[in-house]
Amino acid sequence: VFDNDGTLWAEQPMYVQLRFALDRVKTLAPQHPEWKKKQPFKKLLTTPKEQNVVVSEQELMEIIMATHAGMSTEEFGKIVTDWIATAKHPTTGKRFLDMTYQPMLEVLDYMKANGFKNFIVSGGGIEFMRPWTEAAYGIPPEQVVGSSMKTKFELRNGQAVLVRLPALNFNDDKADKPVGINQHIGRRPIAAFGNSVGDQQMLEYTHSGSGARFELIVLHDDAARE
Repeated sequence: VFDNDGTLWAEQPMYVQLRFALDRVKTLAPQHPEWKKKQPFKKLLTTPKEQNVVVSEQELMEIIMATHAGMSTEEFGKIVTDWIATAKHPTTGKRFLDMTYQPMLEVLDYMKANGFKNFIVSGGGIEFMRPWTEAAYGIPPEQVVGSSMKTKFELRNGQAVLVRLPALNFNDDKADKPVGINQHIGRRPIAAFGNSVGDQQMLEYTHSGSGARFELIVLHDDAARE
């Protein structure tokens, strides 16, 4: 199991999904004139693109709910796919899909070639990651575990869809990472890779299994990230 942000690709100067959410705010702003006076949207709309925006955890959740809900899972997947195809890192000018760590890609390939099944277990949104993880890492959607929003079944124009609701379903971080692993994978990992305290419990859960186990903390300095 591999964490994503900061382990497989760059998470500086901000998480890629946060950058996606900021771009979504600007895209949706014409439909929400009230955002010009309402925080945290006001500062997102007035801060120059080259500057970082600092948001609290509560503000981030409000931004996610406003920009990631109200559409079907298929519609959201297309929005993510279109965005990730061209979105670029603000410092390097490279596509985010090209901001992966080559040594970690080699680890993924090595593990797969030797009979292991690779999973991503990330605090990032599961439906934000699934549209592109196979192209970036060779990891298909069904092997991605992440945070999720609540959804509900609807018939729209005679088509059965799942609609994304503005409510958190599961936060796949810290002590909940082992919970997510159990729910989605159903087996204790043999090896775990992370880069932060948010991955600690995932590594501990892996280490506590019987037989040979492997845990790795990936550390990158700022130059390596860029």
